[in-house]
Amino acid sequence: MKNYYKIILGPKSIYAEECVEKGFIGAGYNINQDLLTSFPEDFDGFNQMFTPIYQKANPGKNKIAADLACGTSFTIARRINIGDIVLCPNGKRRFLVAEVTGDYSYHPGEILPHRRSVKWLDVIINRWEVSQELKNATNSLGTSANVTQCATEIESYINGSAQQLSTRTDEVIEDITVFALEKHLEEFLVSNWASTELGKKYDIYEEDGEIVGQQYPSDTGPIDILAISKDKLELLVVELKRGKASDSVIGQIQRYMGYVKAELAEKDQSVKGVIIALEDDTRIKRALSVTNNIEFYRYQVSFKLFKNI
Repeated sequence: MKNYYKIILGPKSIYAEECVEKGFIGAGYNINQDLLTSFPEDFDGFNQMFTPIYQKANPGKNKIAADLACGTSFTIARRINIGDIVLCPNGKRRFLVAEVTGDYSYHPGEILPHRRSVKWLDVIINRWEVSQELKNATNSLGTSANVTQCATEIESYINGSAQQLSTRTDEVIEDITVFALEKHLEEFLVSNWASTELGKKYDIYEEDGEIVGQQYPSDTGPIDILAISKDKLELLVVELKRGKASDSVIGQIQRYMGYVKAELAEKDQSVKGVIIALEDDTRIKRALSVTNNIEFYRYQVSFKLFKNI
């Protein structure tokens, strides 16, 4: 089965041009070891070994930075297969597209030394033209992400038959007006975070000046928003729900919070959860009443026209 990935080629895509010229994608992170011969084959073992090596090689970096670096390094070394497709931002709101043609290789002393050879395709995808689903899948500015759920749309760009695709096929839309506005809920919240109630206490997590807390990858699925308190003592997991939230979201956000607590939080950091939805009901209220570290926020969607005389 062919898989599809987003890979960022260096901070703010600074190595994209050289990678295109030389026909490869890669990662670095100051890890001067072969990722196949020096590290375990399974991700958990890889992560346990990689994290302290990364933090030693990059003083001052925390567990979140290590987690992101580990995920990308493991993806390039072991997850990606020959024939898979990669989308690489070029730093100009466009994606370059390539097919992976070679196995992992280590190139010490060079930029992005952990590499896969690729064939760059004659395709450029404009970010502003893609569906909301593909935008969401590639929103996280973490260095890598699996975007296979958007395979049909990506292939339509490769084959020159792109068209606007539906962003969701698994939900019943009761109010088309509200749905149209809600499609951009996550983007709007991230763009206007500083002016929200949550923005008074928390910042969306950043690494090297770039937001990485949107669609943050975890072993149970992507976290909509990962934020950190301004005093750095609390990590916040935010789960967004269109329309009415059901009590099943409690288990979902608790899984994300468990991942953050086990894999990302430092010893002096606590973990809190926030659910944001249009409506609640009795069941979720009952479930929330026996939790002390998850809060519920409602949002409002409004659209008005004013006559300009």
